[in-house]
Amino acid sequence: MTRLPPLLPWQQQDWAHLSAYIEQQRVPQALLVSGKAGLGKQHLARQFAYALLCEKPQAGGLACGQCHSCLLLSAETHPDFIAVKPDEPGKAITVDPIRQLCARLTLKPQFDSYRVVIINPADAMNTNAANAFLKCLEEPAERTVIILVSDKAQALAATIVSRCQKVALTVPDRAIVSAWLQQQKPGCPVENIAIVLDLAQQAPLLALEYANDETLALRNSCFSSWTAIAERRSHPVIIAESWQKLPESSLVFWMTSWVIDMVKCRYQAAPQLLYNPDLNKPLQALAQRLELNGLYRLYDLLLLSRQRLKTTINRQCLFEEILIQWSQLNQSK
Repeated sequence: MTRLPPLLPWQQQDWAHLSAYIEQQRVPQALLVSGKAGLGKQHLARQFAYALLCEKPQAGGLACGQCHSCLLLSAETHPDFIAVKPDEPGKAITVDPIRQLCARLTLKPQFDSYRVVIINPADAMNTNAANAFLKCLEEPAERTVIILVSDKAQALAATIVSRCQKVALTVPDRAIVSAWLQQQKPGCPVENIAIVLDLAQQAPLLALEYANDETLALRNSCFSSWTAIAERRSHPVIIAESWQKLPESSLVFWMTSWVIDMVKCRYQAAPQLLYNPDLNKPLQALAQRLELNGLYRLYDLLLLSRQRLKTTINRQCLFEEILIQWSQLNQSK
């Protein structure tokens, strides 16, 4: 049984916005919770779902966590709570689960309160799924609230977005995130807290993930390999093979951040404006010998690679393509 953790400290204002819907009895039929990765959108969406289904809500609108409905939610057996997500992280939400959802929504809720649906990430719906889902929005079901959660709200069809009330989460104050991280990772050195905050662009949950000592060490090791290719001390194919079992989404993110930082270095940006300020000196050294056009082409390839990761593409081939282009970029000077 998994109980919902307390509201995250930087979500108080967003929660006030959501709880007002319940207090004023104007709960929207569709809600879009958006914002960059690592802000806790899914957590906030579940808090709202719990509050809508709770039989004895607390002051401030939060769920009690103890009533029959809350216990069913904690056990993930509540008949009026539906979660839709990809079969595997990073994959698409296909049309079949959306059709099943639409069919289920034609039935009445089993309890007397709301029925809540969370689709996360909503932008993972493929074209057929999005078209099928639009029919659900056009014909709202009785006492049903649909919550869409997305890091990439701009990727959603305008016809879907226009039918939703919107809650856009913003990056919290650095001091709040830093204090929270120190509570979560009391043994983490202060300098590491600063590094992960920069790397995560102050997204708290992403920074918490990076605060793992092994994650930082892995990122530094990968950067050493990246530098070795640039200095012709290692071959792209060898490095790509050694990266096969590493988290591919993190690898693509790190490489993208290095390329962005090198472009910034070419424009003489201050170190504190980089994703990786702790790598400022080696990034500066790499950037000064590279052409901007080549960096932009590599950046485009990395953006394309992020989309390819959602398919069945061979991971080693993907990394070979990126690293070979990186190698050629360095050989052109």
